[in-house]
Amino acid sequence: MERCGQKHMTKVVKVFGPLTRNYYVRAFLHLGLSVPAGFLLATILGTACLAIASGIYLLAAIRGEQWTPIEPKPKERPQVGATIKQPPSNPPPRPPAEARKKPSEEEAAAAAASVPGGPQENPIPVTDEVV
Repeated sequence: MERCGQKHMTKVVKVFGPLTRNYYVRAFLHLGLSVPAGFLLATILGTACLAIASGIYLLAAIRGEQWTPIEPKPKERPQVGATIKQPPSNPPPRPPAEARKKPSEEEAAAAAASVPGGPQENPIPVTDEVV
């Protein structure tokens, strides 16, 4: 991820090549800038910051680190046909998984027997009395 303003500094560092890419150069540059600032009391805090930055750059240079630019990678769009292995057999909208289960023949026969297809029987006897 690129920070704000980093794109412009990247161009500057690329132009100056190994002079700005090398951390030994940066360490001695910071150290050289901190020496004259150390003679004034008003700039002693800035001197301390530059000296600390110089030490950090020197330590990084000793460990073999080097500045490399962050280049934006081109975004690769996946091919639509390559990502789909097998098209869906049941198009949307799909019922829930329980409703999609096909009952076996025995379960289907038992369900058909429990639901009578004809008229229902009334358990209470009905008599037709006309007064």
